[in-house]
Amino acid sequence: MKHINIQFLLFAGGLSALTACSDLEIGESMYHSEEYQFSDFSRTKESINYVYSFLQDGLSPVGGTMRDCASDDAVYAWAEDPVKTFYDGSWAANNTIDCQWSHYYEGIRSANRFIQNCPDDFPFAEYIIDYESLKQELLMYPYEAKALRAYYHFELLKRYGNIVISDRTFSQDEVNSLRPSDYQDVTDWIAGECDACAEKLPSTWKGSYSNQLGRVTRGFVMALKARLLLYAASPLHNPSGDVSLWLRAAEAAKDVIDLPDYSLADENDVNNQDAAGLIFGLNKDASNSFERANFPVGYEGGNSGVCPSLNLMEAFDMKDGTPFSWEEHGADALDLTKRDPRMARTMIVNGSVFKDETVETWYGGRNGLPQEGASPTSFYLRKFLQEDTKLLVGDETSYSHLYPLFRLTEMYLDYAEALFCATGNPDFTGTLDGVLYTMSPSDALDAVRARVGMPPVETGSPEEFLERLKKERRVELAFEDHRFWDVRRWKSGSETAEVYGLSITAEGDGTFTMEKVLVRSGVWDEKMNMYPVPDSERRRNANLVQNEGWD
Repeated sequence: MKHINIQFLLFAGGLSALTACSDLEIGESMYHSEEYQFSDFSRTKESINYVYSFLQDGLSPVGGTMRDCASDDAVYAWAEDPVKTFYDGSWAANNTIDCQWSHYYEGIRSANRFIQNCPDDFPFAEYIIDYESLKQELLMYPYEAKALRAYYHFELLKRYGNIVISDRTFSQDEVNSLRPSDYQDVTDWIAGECDACAEKLPSTWKGSYSNQLGRVTRGFVMALKARLLLYAASPLHNPSGDVSLWLRAAEAAKDVIDLPDYSLADENDVNNQDAAGLIFGLNKDASNSFERANFPVGYEGGNSGVCPSLNLMEAFDMKDGTPFSWEEHGADALDLTKRDPRMARTMIVNGSVFKDETVETWYGGRNGLPQEGASPTSFYLRKFLQEDTKLLVGDETSYSHLYPLFRLTEMYLDYAEALFCATGNPDFTGTLDGVLYTMSPSDALDAVRARVGMPPVETGSPEEFLERLKKERRVELAFEDHRFWDVRRWKSGSETAEVYGLSITAEGDGTFTMEKVLVRSGVWDEKMNMYPVPDSERRRNANLVQNEGWD
């Protein structure tokens, strides 16, 4: 037991290879503890599980709430907004938010230590029960660690741009003199790691000896590569519009779509471990904290929290496929039977039935203003909530949550965007750079819509198609931590600073009047497309380059 405690202390305090040279002081005791930790199957599995522990879901990543509250898709209900630094003008290199520099480099450090120390076998292990199955798992562990290391590099790359590639452990003399690589070089390195892991990792762990869910697969690394290359091809990182970058992204997304392991058959593949469209999700232990933070005010302990915006509500089409407009559809704006069915699965509106009660978000209603913490937009979050959760003291219940990191619908939307931006033609099919594309961008978009019973999109002009594509991405992937990053890679953040809601008034005859109201006017600066490299890290390593505008 003493040895295990020492090992965990070393993991906890000695993984931050790029944050402080003291973290790299390696004594004889560390070598002994590593030898012990990698001395049998069970302890080695503990170590790979530790590498997994740095994965983060999007349910409450910033101050206990969703990052979407810093986008135009939602606002936070309470005055003490944990994400306001993103938009109130106070964000700075010495006043950071969501600073993940140390977190992900610690994860990378743990992966490198694992890869460096994981053996191929153990002496005399062949005499234990299930030896062959355990050995096959053991041989996969280094590829799992490499896949996670690639993912952690991507999480740093999308925030900070030019970062240090950490493909091995570094000595104390090296760590604070390392130089970052440019964005494209990091992209190429991650893509290469994904390719190498895809050749080795299984398509699924179901039916294996451990039958474990939540372990990285071939689909995980291929989907990571597709997302990575889409970001690299986008205007933020591809200002010249280099077509080859878009084609590279389109091919990577196509490769995932062509896998036989996933399908669009499931109408609802969120919070569903068995969904055919789920590529990789994080399983969260049973808890009611997410429900307590986001149930509407007025429901047994609900605290409100993430409140979808009117901006997002307007992005959902009418059920017949017509884009929503107040002039044509104002009377049916909140009639969920007449809207895209994904709207009902994403947000709670005035008149929704939730926990067998009708929601009242009109002014003075049971769930509306002026109650403290009531939604300022008149909408509440539904997506990811386990509605059966009970929050009453003495009668509490909890449920597990699944947060998807990669879904097949994203790959279809990645494909549609990349192939369209490469060709400028929504209906393109044919061969480009030796790759045959039999599905057009509009076909891919329509496949995502058909899955939920929505009709095809009329392509219109190229500009109109791109806008419809972006809107489809917004509603399909709402609250899956995409919108915040999408507006940055598109360089359209200035269009998202103003966030609106509805002021609803109940009339005496049972009808309601609605007025569009501005609920937040944020500060936007183009430098916000990237995170600032924290001043504390630049003081440790003078070779780190600050992102434009943050000095």
